[in-house]
Amino acid sequence: MLARWSRAVSLSLPFLTGITWLVAGPGGIHTPEAWPQTGGLSQSPAAIVKKYFELDQKGAKLDSLSFEALAPFRSWDAEPAWGKVVVIRGFSVPEHHRDWEVVDRMEVIIPVTFEVIGSVYLESAGFLPETSVEEIRVRVKSVRNRWRIVEPVLPPHVGQKRMINFVREAWIKETEPAKRESLAVLQNELRKAK
Repeated sequence: MLARWSRAVSLSLPFLTGITWLVAGPGGIHTPEAWPQTGGLSQSPAAIVKKYFELDQKGAKLDSLSFEALAPFRSWDAEPAWGKVVVIRGFSVPEHHRDWEVVDRMEVIIPVTFEVIGSVYLESAGFLPETSVEEIRVRVKSVRNRWRIVEPVLPPHVGQKRMINFVREAWIKETEPAKRESLAVLQNELRKAK
């Protein structure tokens, strides 16, 4: 009897393991706490702001495919065609509500500080070095029971390394020698920027 039971279990174990993987995913079964809603009101509004600018720093606004990754964090649907990209070394978002301006329970203004290196002007493929610290006040509100950034709508704030790679990709795809030369100069200027 035990041998028959053992054989039945050994035959069904791969099947059950496969079903469990399909249902639970490769990481196993998760509790609902592991699946928080993006921007749910139980999360800190600072976490939403931080994630938004992390994606922006990685270049999410540089192409239309990755731009949609920002949708769960903002309240607007479209952005203007930006003529420039702000190149940053990094940014900081205060975690504690004492550093924010609390308008009411469903609206806060969180200061975000950027270490700016300069700006890339897309039309001319030019770089203007402007080392500075820029503070932006980001308004976050509850929109349909989710934290969303409602203002300001900013040009892309992209990290230096990502911007260098973006210019390199453009250089590789470009076929006109004059444009390739200006992209090579831009890439070199971005590398030298401190």
